[in-house]
Amino acid sequence: MNPAKVVRARVRCLTDLPNVGPATAADLRLLGINLPSQLAGRDPWAMYAQLCHLTGEQHDPCVIDVFLSVVAFADGGPARPWWHYTAQRKAQQALREDAGG
Repeated sequence: MNPAKVVRARVRCLTDLPNVGPATAADLRLLGINLPSQLAGRDPWAMYAQLCHLTGEQHDPCVIDVFLSVVAFADGGPARPWWHYTAQRKAQQALREDAGG
C-alpha cells in the first residue's frame, strides 16, 4: 500500500502495510509471516537472506529497503516510502562488506 494511505489502526493484513503489494505479501508469507504483527522485532537482513535462500535467487536489494520499511513500521515507526531506507541499506551493506560478511 502507498505509505501515504496507511492508517495504522486499519492495518489487518500484509497488503495494508506500507510498500506491500501482492508480490511482497507472497514473499512475506513464504518467510512464514502471515500477519503484520509478526514483523515486529524481525531482522530485515535475515529476512532477505532467507528469501534468497528459499527461492534460490538473488533478489533486488530494494527488497531489503521494503523489509526495512515494514519492520520499522511494525516496531512503531511512521509509514515511509521504501526508498527512504535506501541510504540506510547502502550504509549497512558497506559496513557488512567491510566486516567481511
